[in-house]
Amino acid sequence: MMKRNLIVALVVLISVAVAGLTAFQLRANGRQGTKSEHRPRLPGSKWYVHDMHRPQPRVMTPGTFSTQETPGRPPSDAIVLFDGKDLSKWQSVNDGPARWKVEDGYFQVVPGTGDIETKEKFGAVQVHLEWSEPTPPHGTSQGRGNSGVFLQGEYEIQVLDSFHNITYPDGQCGAVYGQHPPLVNVCRPPGEWQTYDLVFTPAVWQGGRVRIPPYVTVFQNGVLVQNYAKIYGPTKEAIPHYVPGAIGPLRLQDHHNAVRYRNIWIREIRPE
Repeated sequence: MMKRNLIVALVVLISVAVAGLTAFQLRANGRQGTKSEHRPRLPGSKWYVHDMHRPQPRVMTPGTFSTQETPGRPPSDAIVLFDGKDLSKWQSVNDGPARWKVEDGYFQVVPGTGDIETKEKFGAVQVHLEWSEPTPPHGTSQGRGNSGVFLQGEYEIQVLDSFHNITYPDGQCGAVYGQHPPLVNVCRPPGEWQTYDLVFTPAVWQGGRVRIPPYVTVFQNGVLVQNYAKIYGPTKEAIPHYVPGAIGPLRLQDHHNAVRYRNIWIREIRPE
């Protein structure tokens, strides 16, 4: 009798243990309980916290960092806009091919030939590019190593030799030109390669009006210089107004200074 009771107790204990383990595994997999139990729905989303039915992120291979001697490798899902060989992805804003000079893995502004822009147009993006200011430096203020990166062809992130070079704050390197000075000045000396990493979200239009303005975050040489800065409109205008359109080219400025560029790539930011 005692032996039978021990066997029954052991079976009950094993059953309880198995049930507990199964419940733990189901909970770990995000399938425990109903939608309303323990796992609230995320605001404005069809997904629940720890929802295993939510799509997994895409897998991609990260790139490598650049050195002064060698440009880094882009991420595997990047659109390479300049790989050190040619300007086939670019064109003149004045029609025709880009007329800037390509040599030794970089391209250089040819003063007087005009701005260049990508043939492809983009919306929300991550942008990486590297540039080097002329050395020895010439000029002062806005006349020293001036160029610019225009998102959607309208919104300029200033390129300028701001190493020991004073100018108006919203026009120095790292500025959203005419709107936001950089948080800090992190410029390297002329002749050294510098980096921009930009994250841009375009304006959202509704009923012919801007419902959400464009925003940009900028890292210069690995340091945050624009923190989700609101863009008030095209930076070339004294009183900005938004230009309709969800996409536009990446444009580089000819400001009559021989600035060099290399290792330019872009990643389109896709909605979840």
